[in-house]
Amino acid sequence: MERRRIKHTMSFDERLADRAKRLRDQAKTLSPGIERDELIRKARQAETASRVNEWLTSPGLAPPK
Repeated sequence: MERRRIKHTMSFDERLADRAKRLRDQAKTLSPGIERDELIRKARQAETASRVNEWLTSPGLAPPK
């Protein structure tokens, strides 16, 4: 069985930033509640993943600030 290969047109960081923005925009349309909180939590996770990826791919691998 062969793996499906996907050719991405955006970098990983760009995709994470785009996902975080879309989730935050979607959360703004909802009234306060569990669903809105979940979207905001997922947006934060995408932002954190972007920062971790930036740190891991940095040349000096300095500890995060």
